[in-house]
Amino acid sequence: MPLLEPDPEALRPGTARAPAPDRVTDGSAAGTPEPLRSELTALLGADKVLWKISDLVRYASDASPYRFLPRVVLVPEDLDDVSAILSYAHGKGREVVFRAAGTSLNGQAQGEDILVDVRRHWTGVEVLDDGARARIRPGTTVLRANATLARYGRLLGPDPASAIACTVGGVVANNASGMTAGTTRNSYRTLASLTFVLPSGTVVDTADPAADEELAHAEPQLCAGLLALKAEIEADEELTARIRAKYAIKNTNGYRLDAFLDGATPVQILRGLMVGSEGTFGFISETVFDTLPLDRRITSALLFFPSLTAAAAAVPRFNEAGAIAVELMDGNTLRASVSVKGVPADWAALPRKTAALLVEFRAPNEAGQEAFEEAAAEVMRGLDLVVPAASVTNAFTRDAETIAGYWKARKAFVTAVGGSRPSGTTLITEDFAVPPDRLADACEALLELQSRHGFDAAVAGHAAHGNLHFLLAFDAARPDDVERYDAFMQEFCALVVDRFDGSLKAEHATGRNIAPFLEREWGPRATELMWRTKQVIDPEGVLAPRIVLDRDPRAHLRGLKTIPKVEAVADPCIECGFCEPTCPSEDLTTTPRQRIVLRREMMRQADGSPVEAGLLDAYGYDAVDTCAGDSTCKLACPVGIDTGAMMKGFRHLRHTPREERIAALTAKNFRVVEASARLAVAAGDAIGERGGDRLLESVTRLARRAVRPDLVPEWLPQLPGRAARELPRTARVGASAVYYPACVNRIFAGPKAGPAAGLPGTSLAEALVAVSERAGKPVWIPEDVAGTCCATIWHSKGYDAGNRIMANRIVEAAWGWTAGGTLPLVVDASSCTLGIAEEVVPYLTEDNRALHRELTVVDSLVWAADELLPELTVSRRTGSAVVHPTCSMEHLGDTEQLRVLAEACADEVTVPDDAGCCAFAGDRGMLHKELTDTATAKEAAEVNSRTYDAYLSANRMCEIGMERATGHPYRSALIELERATRPPGR
Repeated sequence: MPLLEPDPEALRPGTARAPAPDRVTDGSAAGTPEPLRSELTALLGADKVLWKISDLVRYASDASPYRFLPRVVLVPEDLDDVSAILSYAHGKGREVVFRAAGTSLNGQAQGEDILVDVRRHWTGVEVLDDGARARIRPGTTVLRANATLARYGRLLGPDPASAIACTVGGVVANNASGMTAGTTRNSYRTLASLTFVLPSGTVVDTADPAADEELAHAEPQLCAGLLALKAEIEADEELTARIRAKYAIKNTNGYRLDAFLDGATPVQILRGLMVGSEGTFGFISETVFDTLPLDRRITSALLFFPSLTAAAAAVPRFNEAGAIAVELMDGNTLRASVSVKGVPADWAALPRKTAALLVEFRAPNEAGQEAFEEAAAEVMRGLDLVVPAASVTNAFTRDAETIAGYWKARKAFVTAVGGSRPSGTTLITEDFAVPPDRLADACEALLELQSRHGFDAAVAGHAAHGNLHFLLAFDAARPDDVERYDAFMQEFCALVVDRFDGSLKAEHATGRNIAPFLEREWGPRATELMWRTKQVIDPEGVLAPRIVLDRDPRAHLRGLKTIPKVEAVADPCIECGFCEPTCPSEDLTTTPRQRIVLRREMMRQADGSPVEAGLLDAYGYDAVDTCAGDSTCKLACPVGIDTGAMMKGFRHLRHTPREERIAALTAKNFRVVEASARLAVAAGDAIGERGGDRLLESVTRLARRAVRPDLVPEWLPQLPGRAARELPRTARVGASAVYYPACVNRIFAGPKAGPAAGLPGTSLAEALVAVSERAGKPVWIPEDVAGTCCATIWHSKGYDAGNRIMANRIVEAAWGWTAGGTLPLVVDASSCTLGIAEEVVPYLTEDNRALHRELTVVDSLVWAADELLPELTVSRRTGSAVVHPTCSMEHLGDTEQLRVLAEACADEVTVPDDAGCCAFAGDRGMLHKELTDTATAKEAAEVNSRTYDAYLSANRMCEIGMERATGHPYRSALIELERATRPPGR
């Protein structure tokens, strides 16, 4: 064991607690039992079998209110692996559930036996027919697929609100739709073909002309069974009419019986049945979509009405005018949304009966946009609109920022209600559909039902399609609250079916919580046909039992998860999974959601239980050490949770008093530390140039094993040499800004210069000074910057004392340098800009907080793009450039400035679709290089699919990380700007 290995006990929850009724039992503490573990390891290989208790717990939760512990989690890489898993399950009588993003809302992504992760190795987009079609692998997120298609002016039809995280395979399996898809743009209508694996292991490609012939040979009984069911349904005119009527509105409850009417052959029938089957018929391994035009000319309005009835009456008129989206929000939703940043504060006083419609038109060109606007104006002339708050305009606009604000208000529904629910309560997101002409009545009836059962009454939804959403929060640990939820569900289902003849699930799919009510909606005849369809396709019941079909009338109450209280920063988590695709450690260890899920399970356990011990043992590396701390999870989270901050807090808890004292000492004496670091870098570079990289790697690895991997960095050959000892000379008199070179740029040099490297020889500091002077806005570098830092070094590692020392030092120094905030402070590393502008604030004294409020901290990219570029003349351009936006730039909102600078310097600029946090995170890429390797893999593959003339970013450590990942020398966009604007002949 390393000398300074942290004690897992430091992270043990310190609260007195009773074990929760749904805790993982002690019998599961050892993880996957034998012989299941050894048999699957022999079948697939150890790296594809996740068996530790921490693995099982982190996969036990999804975005739904349910929680089921799998016996094992498998991570297949290809169809051979999937077929082997299904063959094993058949032979051993086991059950299999496929899981991709885990964003489903009804427990579809959870299993109690073999759970199969089909996200990690199943990503990729291939554009076909110049964008008219796209071949997409099932683990690809909708957002990622649309990013690629946008280059061709196309997009997918389904547009679920969870597009940032949900995968295409899950969208098809649930027939998820969204705000604009309705019944005509969903997966069922826009899917050209798909490839899937049946429970037997048979692979079917519906685009293959020989598919029916091959299926008949491989699965004769299945083919006969499907055709028999088709004949039976078509012979029943009343049933046929009922099926057609059910899909006249949005409906994802049960199986798509209209597949028997739309498909002429077994393969065609299966193609329809797979859509919305929720993983119960097979594994979808590939999809081919017919894409739709990406109409970029957008006009939107947020219109306020005196009542739900008045708002609902306007919906069909906007539909007829060609609106792509008509979204409804009731008064309670509007008032609650003021808790979300950016939503007008005066909405808090809106009258209770107020309702609003968000109406949007999209057109391919100016003429189309004008036509839509004229049609909208005509509708507006007949509306009874109100102005219940000063912020209300009731006007259509083309302004992108205003439109984004409207959508933020619409999406604030889940954010406001989910984030403000009482601690310890489970959140359920429900949806249903009614005929659009019954919309207002359905809203009023739902609100009355919610109030009568003691739930917060609020409703929002896709009004254009009669699709409404609502939220329920209750405490699953309290039997009386569970019964309250059950009573509500019984009345709700009766209301939707009996009064409105609606769909109990419009776009969220049946899952576990509506399965007991399936027959209530469809009737015994159609429901029995669904059971028989399942028997024909999966006669042994291998796939996803109790999902979609369940005869237990109380199945919706089984497996409800309790939500024990955890650290305040993470307690509002609704486990939606939106954070996961942004997380650098997603494919290495754990995600933000999983870090919180694991912590919650610790809180469910009795203190000292075997399960708690197993979770604590793994948590240090899996959750704390391999968190990049970049906090991009906060940007993606609908309730703004910063899991990175929680992990930094845990790092602090693991520090010994001695470690904290040493960290504080380095902060106090940082001038010496900085000089020593520069000497160490120079020595390492000299040894490396003499072929000593292997020696340095060996020495640092030995030191890491002896001391602690999280304290001793590993030598990387990509590390640059030391920076120049002296910074460029500048003058304070006449300066337009104070230039603060970050300590990383005072220690490390830029990329090696010279013809062999193909790089200019100017340092970043020289470049920024030169371009500022060239633009007539000179900058001044204070003589005493040495020994100061943005404090991120200590902040990222959870060294609170050192962080506090340096945070106060830099603010005091900056206030003096800038003459009390008179001049802006320009910082040349985006992470340091973020650190000084935002992250130091909680650690400042009250006096220094006052000083900080007077500072204007500007990232060097913003300074160059907004202040310098308009005054510069570009005299030479490079051919192509690829840029790496850093996570700090995402937080600061500076990514567009990076693109602007790159476009000024290059004829062609590419931002990779897979660009994300590189996870180098200061020195974390040297402490855990496996984290950076994983985080950069997809972006590096995309970058290396071709060559570029320039590789640009805006943070030295991120540039090192990307150079290590791609093999190409990344440099600051400011260095490229200096070269591009250098006068001819120089």
